[in-house]
Amino acid sequence: MSPLDRPEDPDPEPSERIPAGLLYVPVRSGPAGCTARFFRTPLGGRTAVGFTSAAKLTATLGTEQACIRLSEPALRALAAPLGVSALTVDPQLSAPAAAPSTDPWPHPVAIAHPTPLIG
Repeated sequence: MSPLDRPEDPDPEPSERIPAGLLYVPVRSGPAGCTARFFRTPLGGRTAVGFTSAAKLTATLGTEQACIRLSEPALRALAAPLGVSALTVDPQLSAPAAAPSTDPWPHPVAIAHPTPLIG
């Protein structure tokens, strides 16, 4: 059968998610123990993150990042009640967390020559 004789598949994506197996999931310490960390995509959406190896987690988030092992369905189930449906496996880039500002907000504005109101 030639490629021209094959019917076109209207959905090139598989209908089932393929499980990623056990993932290394970044966590942080919280008042109730350890809490999964959620991140932002480049477009600002929230995503759960998992890594297929400890080396990939360390290369992306650093040696101080704690993690736990979770299956892909368990991580999705943990994220779903928080409204997080996206899962990113093995992201390669991350930005450092924003440092809190020590400047007072809002900044005072000084006007050198006020413009008179004409009424």
